Amino acid sequence: MNGDKVSFLETQCRHNGLGFLTFDYSGHGASSGTFEEGTISQWLADSLTVIDHFVKSPIIIVGSSMGGWLAHLVALERPRLIVGLLGIASAPDFTHELMWKKFSPTQQAEVLNQGWTIVPTEYNTQGWTITKNLIEDGRKHLILDKPIDLGIPIRLIHGMQDISVPMSYSQRLVDLTRSQDITLTLIKSGNHRLSRNEDKRVLRQLLMDLIVGYRLTNKQ
Repeated sequence: MNGDKVSFLETQCRHNGLGFLTFDYSGHGASSGTFEEGTISQWLADSLTVIDHFVKSPIIIVGSSMGGWLAHLVALERPRLIVGLLGIASAPDFTHELMWKKFSPTQQAEVLNQGWTIVPTEYNTQGWTITKNLIEDGRKHLILDKPIDLGIPIRLIHGMQDISVPMSYSQRLVDLTRSQDITLTLIKSGNHRLSRNEDKRVLRQLLMDLIVGYRLTNKQ
């Protein structure tokens, strides 16, 4: 929650007279717990608990990477509260599509037999420990296998140089989502982080599009 994109988006919200709420999932950042104990169900519960406790007014929800998947799940769980969604390099169904399906036979055997495997990552020199529980729980929350029943305005952004999550995953969200007010912006030179100044300028435009659209619709 102390990342550059978060600070940037908070500043934009403050300038527009909007509240801003952010948090770290359990096992991430400043929150307690360990990543290895986490699941999509747990992180979805974290999201809903924070929102239900702190927010009563309409929300434009923003999620990056795994957070993009969870933002969609939250919007499906709280349809009356979520009025817009901004997905940044969204990684829907990544535990199944980008992990399990991409695992080597050895890695799949390790998950099944010992309950975990190590996955190399550019963000952690020791790699991630991916557990059987994470893989199996993720299957309960897949959204790319059916139409996505969201009618809210949605703005997606993805870097075409993203080697972690292919831009095709954002395109699949566009194809499957019921909303007719949904756009996908591609950044030709952008990577997975999308944290350069030029990326942030596009993020601001997309956020303002959602803010202005909501205000016009609700005459605020």
